[in-house]
Amino acid sequence: MMNMPKVTKNLIIINVLMFLATIVAQRYNIDLARYLGLHFFLASDFNIAQLFTYMFMHGGFGHLFFNMFAVWMFGRTLETVWGPRRFLLFYIVCGIGAGLIQELVQYIEYATTLAQYQQVQVPWGVIPMSEYLNMMNTVGASGAVYGILLGFGMLFPNTPLFIFPLPMPIKAKYFVIGYAVIELFSGISNNPNDNVAHFAHLGGMIFGFIMIMYWKKKSKRNGTYNY
Repeated sequence: MMNMPKVTKNLIIINVLMFLATIVAQRYNIDLARYLGLHFFLASDFNIAQLFTYMFMHGGFGHLFFNMFAVWMFGRTLETVWGPRRFLLFYIVCGIGAGLIQELVQYIEYATTLAQYQQVQVPWGVIPMSEYLNMMNTVGASGAVYGILLGFGMLFPNTPLFIFPLPMPIKAKYFVIGYAVIELFSGISNNPNDNVAHFAHLGGMIFGFIMIMYWKKKSKRNGTYNY
């Protein structure tokens, strides 16, 4: 932890502290996710600041652990290459971009299947549409993390990764492509029992790709290649 780059270290610390704060707040009947999670923009609980705050909220220990493990595993390398300021900008833009894509996907769902109704059938009964919209709440750093995965795969495409339970290492570029395909397929499948924001993950990758290509083009124009 002492040798970890400062932005990577502080991102992990902040996320862990916010997770602990969520647990403590629950004891006082305060749901931090209601205030800091990313609500659908047509819901009454939506706040524009949630596009930033939702990245530091998580739905459980496993959710937190795997996201922070990926930040540690891949983020520290990107921060070493890019420097702390560029890495932090990349992380935040990918997270916000993921949130924007999630909002777009939710709006498409609302406009095509929900807008005509005043009430919605849920497992425990019928609730008003306004209450249902407030249930569309996204939390987690996964969008930013998928941007980091994309960045690592682009900068170090041939680096071998040992991924359990694969019996042999896989190159980073194939690992990233595989994850993108899985997320796209899962998002299109639209399993009603799946509460994972797959398109938000892809959104993080898309915004990460745009940023890296912009930096690459800018570096070539300036006669340098430090992207």
